[in-house]
Amino acid sequence: MKTVYDGKEHCCGCTACENSCPTGAISMSPDWEGFLYPVIDPFRCIDCGVCRNVCPFEHADRVKYGPFQKSFLAQHREENVLMQSTSGGAFTALSDCILTQGGVIYGADFDGEWHVVHRRAQTDAQRDRMRISKYAQSDLRGVFQQVEQDLSVGRMVLFTGTPCQCAGLRSFMEGKDTSRLYLCDIICYGIPSPMIWQSFCRMIEQERGGQVSQVQFRSKAYDWSRENSNKVFLMATTEDPVLRLDDRYYQLFFKVRSVIRPSCGSCPFTDRSRPGDLTIADYWGVEKYLPQYNDPRGMSLILVNSSKGEQLLEWAQDAMFYLLRPASECMAEQARLREPVQLPANRREFWEYFDAHGLAAALEKFAGHQA
Repeated sequence: MKTVYDGKEHCCGCTACENSCPTGAISMSPDWEGFLYPVIDPFRCIDCGVCRNVCPFEHADRVKYGPFQKSFLAQHREENVLMQSTSGGAFTALSDCILTQGGVIYGADFDGEWHVVHRRAQTDAQRDRMRISKYAQSDLRGVFQQVEQDLSVGRMVLFTGTPCQCAGLRSFMEGKDTSRLYLCDIICYGIPSPMIWQSFCRMIEQERGGQVSQVQFRSKAYDWSRENSNKVFLMATTEDPVLRLDDRYYQLFFKVRSVIRPSCGSCPFTDRSRPGDLTIADYWGVEKYLPQYNDPRGMSLILVNSSKGEQLLEWAQDAMFYLLRPASECMAEQARLREPVQLPANRREFWEYFDAHGLAAALEKFAGHQA
């Protein structure tokens, strides 16, 4: 086997192939944009085809439930949880159900150098670090096998991640006992380059002095709303410890869009058929459909995609209020339930310019931000 994928638009970096290779011939390596891709060692490869067979992009229909069954507006009942969550605290309510039964949670976290990585949580404190959105692709290396190990000893597992990550884990676990595995995907706009995120951190440190000491994506420094979600990208450094608003990373992600992984432009998981037992997101549009529930502390959208998802939601009813809503509302407000993100025609031009001149210059040229 020369390669797992035919083109970069067909690889999401989920690591299912690396974890499934029977000879350990596959390793994940970053390309010039900082995204991880599988690389095959030709001396170890036995051309068995397992890597292609387990790829969720190659077999997307095999790792998706049918169109979601129910759509809910939801909100956690505790004030402190709401204020520490990105939207309505659904993740905390659902994950508490697993933790209280001796289970473990997998989700995105920052490491000590602000890399975004998937980690394992067994306590509330470890889980709480996963609440806030992380706007860079998380590193999943080694995680799928850790999930499999937890399941093999009877632990209950809730894995949260992007749709392609959940699909990758679901494909990796095919044919194995997944009765205690619960998958929760998020409605994902697209996944930015980890290298761009690290470059942004270094730029902030150069401008403000010291090292990045605090990051808050989508914090509730402003009231929760679709408009305000574009304003609350806050950072602090050791020399300048005040959390300051900086919209340049938002501009890179949502406006320039060249920093988004190539596969996001052809993502097969941007429809009503979901890879997770549940799907969570912000309940955008609540002010139009149910103005009496338009709470500035945040409201969550929950889609139920399987019987296990419905069971998990029922377990969470003491911690979380939820209300059945028409599917038409979230379909109108959530573009990634209808189609993939559109990547710009000048994407390669951005990367060549960034490679030659650095991030500050690329921001000035492509987003109109002067250093």
